[in-house]
Amino acid sequence: MDYKAKYNQWLEFDEDTKAELLAIDDEKEIEDRFYKDLEFGTGGLRGIMGAGANRMNKYTVSKATQGLADYLKAEYKENLSVAIAHDSRNNSRAFAVFAAEVLCANGIKVFLYDTLMPTPVLSFTTKYLGCTAGIVLTASHNPKEYNGYKLYDENGCQLVPEFANKVIGYVDAVEDLLAVPHMELDEAGEKGLYEPIGEEVLDAFLKEVKKQSLYEEKSDIKIVYTPLHGTGNIPVRKILDGLNISIVKEQELPDGNFSTVRSPNPEEKDALTLALKQAEAEDADLVLGTDPDCDRVGAGVKHNGEFVLVTGNQMGALLVNFVLTMKKASLNEKSTLVKTIVTSELGADIGKKFGLQVVETLTGFKYIGEQINKYEKNGNREFVIGYEESYGYLVGTHARDKDAVVSSMLICQMASYYYNQGKTLIDALNEIYAEYGFYLDKLDTFVLKGIDGAEKIQKTMTEFRNNSDKYFDDVEKLVDYSLGIDDLPKENVLKYFFKDGSWMAMRPSGTEPKLKIYYSIKNNSKEAAQARYDALTAYLHDLIK
Repeated sequence: MDYKAKYNQWLEFDEDTKAELLAIDDEKEIEDRFYKDLEFGTGGLRGIMGAGANRMNKYTVSKATQGLADYLKAEYKENLSVAIAHDSRNNSRAFAVFAAEVLCANGIKVFLYDTLMPTPVLSFTTKYLGCTAGIVLTASHNPKEYNGYKLYDENGCQLVPEFANKVIGYVDAVEDLLAVPHMELDEAGEKGLYEPIGEEVLDAFLKEVKKQSLYEEKSDIKIVYTPLHGTGNIPVRKILDGLNISIVKEQELPDGNFSTVRSPNPEEKDALTLALKQAEAEDADLVLGTDPDCDRVGAGVKHNGEFVLVTGNQMGALLVNFVLTMKKASLNEKSTLVKTIVTSELGADIGKKFGLQVVETLTGFKYIGEQINKYEKNGNREFVIGYEESYGYLVGTHARDKDAVVSSMLICQMASYYYNQGKTLIDALNEIYAEYGFYLDKLDTFVLKGIDGAEKIQKTMTEFRNNSDKYFDDVEKLVDYSLGIDDLPKENVLKYFFKDGSWMAMRPSGTEPKLKIYYSIKNNSKEAAQARYDALTAYLHDLIK
């Protein structure tokens, strides 16, 4: 069916959908909404909200959930239950209810949070309540136009390709969107198929997080925290209770429009603008900001009178060093650090010096969660810390996803630990550089939207895959992860290792219309590393226009 035929079909769905579609006078916009179905990938759904087959709406959410229900009934057969949570985004609550209604109509019991809740809490909840699967409605740190649907297994780990591909098959088999059944939650409750989740499970989660505490000595450190209108407000403030912390009031309450920021992404400096301004006014020492679903955390540190933002790679290395220092006595030959292939080697170098085994996974925290599942099953390793360059960290096994609640606690404890020595986190980072060498790690993105953008991304990947010698003359080796490397699932990632010890990786984003370029430049000199990075990025920007 071509896009126009799909468009005409959707005009018959309901009056609100019809009105929204008829109001569109841009043919390109109509084409973009219908040229394909919103893909249920290995990370679930993520897309712009609105009417259309290639959008997040009640029909695409219901289709995905019916596919999940069919999968669960075929694979698990009985005693089926699903935990559902949602963030503060527009429509997240409505989408969560739609998903619950579909599952209940299929005879699957639903545990649904009655208020917004962080992604790591859903990960914990799924296993804690003994559910067969978990769903969280969130688009993490994406702009306000987006929403998404993440799917978790019974251990609270996002589905890895082996299982996600099975679910995708069931989702793709759902053809008649209007035939997907729904059951009102009142009726489902009467039939024992629906149960709201109260505060007691969050309390159990926080109790587990608190077990990861490493340093509770008093300090005079002052902290400014912003939840960026998201789910972190209550759990992060509870876990930091007792510290000298102030909240950015303008960003405290839920707001699906994220009206105070361009994008609620703590990886980006402007998302922390209000927090940094408040920290300067209050003479604070540390700024923390969590994204809407509270699985990522960004930080700024006052150093020599000015605030310095800490990157994901830098914070990962700092946390590795701190956690291993504090846990040194309990480390053993099974102790393991897990990182992704696009994450800097600095944390791995630190881990190896402490005697840890280091395991690399593909991009996406689900692969780190998968490793934790394996270690618990076979007992040959013990998970100590896992992290990725995109501001996601996990210490402890209470969750199988990155967790900004435990990360916020440990970052504050780490900052206090160094504060009590008269040092900042930047001082600590510089000490690490002095010991292990300087790493300049950067991410560059090319935003390429729509059909043309998707084609451009694929053409670019194909060109660099087939003609790398044409573009680089100092490559020691090229690793093409689409071929399947080191027992990892195949993934569209190219990683160039240069002769000077630096590397560059290239991959299409799995959740946004972006081509991502990761750089890790290693040098003893910060200035030389910067010069190398500047030259390489200028060259790449000239090639990818």
